[in-house]
Amino acid sequence: MTTTIRRKFRVSRQMKASLWGSQKDPVHKRNYGPGQHGRAPVKKISDFYKQNAAQRAFRTYYVIGKKQFANVFGKAYRGKGNTNDNLISLLESRVSSVLYRSGMVPTIFAARQLVSHKHVTVNGEIVNICSFTLKEGDVVQIRDRASNIPCVVAALSSNSESPHYLEVNREKRSVKLLVLPKFEDVPYPVVMEPNLVTEYFSSKM
Repeated sequence: MTTTIRRKFRVSRQMKASLWGSQKDPVHKRNYGPGQHGRAPVKKISDFYKQNAAQRAFRTYYVIGKKQFANVFGKAYRGKGNTNDNLISLLESRVSSVLYRSGMVPTIFAARQLVSHKHVTVNGEIVNICSFTLKEGDVVQIRDRASNIPCVVAALSSNSESPHYLEVNREKRSVKLLVLPKFEDVPYPVVMEPNLVTEYFSSKM
């Protein structure tokens, strides 16, 4: 089990909910915090703890490191409009996020693997950087050579739905980003709080 997977389960248990809505998540059997003090009575939680937990949840959900996530937030903060919506738009327009959200792969980790191994194109050009950001109208496609990968075959044959801001063509293994989503558009399986993320980083600026 990789460090990333262990960390993923740890955050899920801290939130007492599966970040990705997975039925395999240990949180369903151990619905209490991780570690030897996981069953201890919950003390009063500080505002900083809540803010830090919120940004960790987003980082874990999208598999982004601290420094990179801080850079993404900085870009959202400097952009026009609502910082929370800007942050979500930037996170959801990453090529790995769009591929995962399309339902053509089962997990964000599978999406990242496909991108890293050059199994994915954007507008016909191979992209192998998971943080590659799409624009409205861009088309992501899984290449022919990856069409027989078991997790791709299983995901493509499922009846999973995709959000309205994506146009998915399962026959062509492609997904088009129609519009940049706002926070309210994204179907998170758990409560996510971008406002607390904004508070967390704003205090450091």
